[in-house]
Amino acid sequence: MEAKYFPNEQNKLVKLYIPDKSAPTHFVLEFVSLPENRIDVEFLDAINSALDIVESAILTLSEEHKNVGGSVVTTSSGKFYSNGLNIEKAQANQKVFYPKLHGVYARLLTFRIPVIAAINGHAFAGGCMLACAQDYRIMRQDRGFICMNEVDLAMSLEPAMVSLVRSKLSDASNLRKCLLEGHRFTATEAVAVGLVDAAVSEKDVLPTALKQARLLGKKALNRGEAFRLIKSENHREAVISLLSDDMTAGGYVSKL
Repeated sequence: MEAKYFPNEQNKLVKLYIPDKSAPTHFVLEFVSLPENRIDVEFLDAINSALDIVESAILTLSEEHKNVGGSVVTTSSGKFYSNGLNIEKAQANQKVFYPKLHGVYARLLTFRIPVIAAINGHAFAGGCMLACAQDYRIMRQDRGFICMNEVDLAMSLEPAMVSLVRSKLSDASNLRKCLLEGHRFTATEAVAVGLVDAAVSEKDVLPTALKQARLLGKKALNRGEAFRLIKSENHREAVISLLSDDMTAGGYVSKL
């Protein structure tokens, strides 16, 4: 497969390619909406279109090859992995944007093959959640922060977003540090609290993620069906919350 751009060649937001032609079910999904990879409806649609192609490739594997497995590595280049939501666009079209955002997060949490974030730079707010929705995170050690900084922007977090972060950061004190303090975790700090799985040099971020992906991809047998179901149960609370209609932060508080 030749590299494909989404939504199209004239408006390149996401690039999908196969880094090793001898392993055609292992993909790289690169964010190319530089420099910040801000998340808006168009960016989310581009991710979904790329994932459609990946999923189709896995689901159409022949009986002979149904156990070859597969993987997706997401990454970018430059200063940012993703600097979070395009707030202006999100606020202007909330009824469309937030269900679509939650849908992408839920899709990654339940995707039938391993998805690994190769975090090349800063991953802030919605970009942090995008990384958290994936199975593993490899982060550049010498530069970049991963954080949930909504508190510093006077923005609340919907129940689904808290559930998503909690699914990857279960320790109460570290969750508090992340959500209430908006702490900017370095890669080393993020590994220490379990938010990130490995911190490596800049040149090793993508190679390490690709190596991990090839190993983990072997677990996605039978076109990834069992892998998908196990992931779904592991993330049950977060996925149910993401797919629900409960979009109001603290909506229950008025009843206390």
